[in-house]
Amino acid sequence: MFGGIGAAGFWLLTEPKRLDEATVAALGVGDAGRGERIFWAGGCASCHARPGAEGDALLELAGGLAMVTPFGTFIPPNISPDPDDGIGKWSLGDFANAMMRGVAPDGSHLYPAFPYTSYARMQPADVADLHAYMQTLPAVSGKAPAHQLSFPFNLRRGLGLWKLVNFGDGPVIALAADAPERVALGRYLVEGPGHCGECHTPRNVTGGSDTSRWLSGAVAAEGEGVVPNITPHESGIGLWSAGDIANYLETGFTPDYDSVGGSMVAVQRNMARLRAEDRDAIAAYLKAIPPHPNGYPARK
Repeated sequence: MFGGIGAAGFWLLTEPKRLDEATVAALGVGDAGRGERIFWAGGCASCHARPGAEGDALLELAGGLAMVTPFGTFIPPNISPDPDDGIGKWSLGDFANAMMRGVAPDGSHLYPAFPYTSYARMQPADVADLHAYMQTLPAVSGKAPAHQLSFPFNLRRGLGLWKLVNFGDGPVIALAADAPERVALGRYLVEGPGHCGECHTPRNVTGGSDTSRWLSGAVAAEGEGVVPNITPHESGIGLWSAGDIANYLETGFTPDYDSVGGSMVAVQRNMARLRAEDRDAIAAYLKAIPPHPNGYPARK
């Protein structure tokens, strides 16, 4: 009897939670022109284009990039508008539920290797615009390989418990009521579509972001190397001016003329496609957040 009660309780606690009907109805009709900006801010091509893609091929979102982590190997899927192998048959509501709640059209949980934990903070109108833009991209046939996960990580239902601990849609950093508009825009871009915290913030034991050390750097998700501290601490980018940060996002060059490297190359290329005011806003936000010492273990 108690086993049955426990099983029923687990099933209720882990039930995928979709957006409410009012939110879906308010999505409206997206604008593809505005959606292109959100596409590059979100870095969609960095994970969903074919490995090594360049130029126009970045818009062929066939998936297939292997992301090797301590939890297993995640393969970003085909998210082109192909009706059979991509997301061409998804409604705007399906898309918004995936982006903002981590729930697939079939009602199953999506793995947080897809950064819906950040996308949940996006404005619904931007989600609608992104969906409209993605419908204009080339339809690519062929499904990406399945994730390679061992027990218990291959049980999607258990992600409902993970979400109870790690998932929310509120801002990470509270801003003063009189905070400049550009700082608020920067917070939105960094904490939402830009999902910078997914790589730059240390993880807790469950694999969720430790937001008490927001953007203080982390061991790379692949388990090798580190992602730097980008808070205004002396161990981070405290000596960089807002202009230095904005210039780095545009050109890929640091204040001492070193150049961007590693996985940040693709991110910087995406940032370079944004409006200058967006890069300035990101820089203003990064100068305004609390400084933290490095969040990753010191090198021995």
